[in-house]
Amino acid sequence: MNKPVLWVIIGVIVIALLGGVSTYNSLVSANENIDGKWSQVENQLTRRSDLIPNLVETTKGYATQEKEIFTQVAEARAKLAGSAGVADKAQADAELSGALSRLLVVVENYPQLKSDANFRQLSDELAGTENRLAVARKDYNDAVQNYNTRIKKFPSNILANMAGFNAREYFKAPESAKETPKVQF
Repeated sequence: MNKPVLWVIIGVIVIALLGGVSTYNSLVSANENIDGKWSQVENQLTRRSDLIPNLVETTKGYATQEKEIFTQVAEARAKLAGSAGVADKAQADAELSGALSRLLVVVENYPQLKSDANFRQLSDELAGTENRLAVARKDYNDAVQNYNTRIKKFPSNILANMAGFNAREYFKAPESAKETPKVQF
């Protein structure tokens, strides 16, 4: 074999190896990005979970007869804290959101509660946390979409399959989250 052909073959192999390494590294980065985005979702869920007892206690001072709603909020919060995985967290999050909606209806029945400074501050913090949580969920799903697209496109799908990169799960709201919460007194 003559030298120029050998150099061309070596060059093609080196380029293929560099391309493979680059693709592998980008898949690792995308996978780690998803984990980082998910940790932000969990961070905001924890923040909300930490704020809820304060909101409930402040509200209890004004609405002691509404024990059932406070119990539902506490149970939903505990379920969220004990959930594992994206699907379980989504279900628990939906239950907690429903319980919080019912709690806010109670607040509507107590105008003096809405004017209380502590309640307003906690309510604003909770609303801010809900917004941060929505953004964190969106960022997570965007990262999953980017990663899943990368591992399905040619030629990175070949390397992804060989290296064990699998599609990741989106954060999906359960069907119950799409229903309007029913509040009964």
